[in-house]
Amino acid sequence: MNGESSSLPARARIHAALGDPARLAIVDALTLGDASPGEIGHDLGMPTNLVAHHLKVLQDAGLLVRTRSEGDRRRTYLRLLPDVLATLTPPPLRDADRVVFVCTHNSARSQLAAALWRDRVGGQVASAGTKPAARVHPRAVKVAHRHGLQLDPTGTARVADVVHDGDLVIAVCDNAHEDLTGQVRPALHWSVPDPVRVDTDDAFETAYTDLADRIDRIAPIVHQATGGTDRCPARHAGSAVKSTPQRPFSPVLAAQTGVLLSCPHPPSGAACSPSPSAPRCS
Repeated sequence: MNGESSSLPARARIHAALGDPARLAIVDALTLGDASPGEIGHDLGMPTNLVAHHLKVLQDAGLLVRTRSEGDRRRTYLRLLPDVLATLTPPPLRDADRVVFVCTHNSARSQLAAALWRDRVGGQVASAGTKPAARVHPRAVKVAHRHGLQLDPTGTARVADVVHDGDLVIAVCDNAHEDLTGQVRPALHWSVPDPVRVDTDDAFETAYTDLADRIDRIAPIVHQATGGTDRCPARHAGSAVKSTPQRPFSPVLAAQTGVLLSCPHPPSGAACSPSPSAPRCS
């Protein structure tokens, strides 16, 4: 914890530096290439004195460096330091052998979460319930199938039979989080509304999207601990990749969320898509 705490002031300075729209615009401008202060001012329509102020704040936060031109030595260029942006991600969670998603009945949310994790992150993952139902809910199977995931309709299990020492337990419902106060305690709690209460396709789709978004945010800091497999489909020969337009890559958003919004290894004619139904780089 001491190491994590000592990094907080530095991370706070970076967040403060990026908290101004003008400075964020400068960082975005330097994402794709280097530029001189004059070029930054021209491109963004900023007066010289304002550019100088913002560049000093960004440089003091360690976000950029100045280099002297090898041509006209009177000129300097600004270069973004993406490694510093990467420090904005939360510190990794404790080492875990496996991720286990739990809810009450193990019939919807925990099943979908485990299937999503298996598809997007890889590594060891399981699901369980505090009071497991006899079967997975048909609408959960349906929404999973719609997004290219497979659920075993009879594959429900009890928490006591699944969770072992060394597992990272994530409760995806309030009841499981509140009930598991004994030897098995969730390390994380995601308050995902129970779609079974509403029992509509839209409710299950909403739960799926909520879980997918949360997994995208947490996967990078758990991936290091669990040793999840590389899921970039472009690195796997013969993988079916959905051809979809790429979003522009933003290192600021990637660092803050820990998710690459554009696959850096797209095969010809295809791209990793940030949509919930497509394969992802992790």
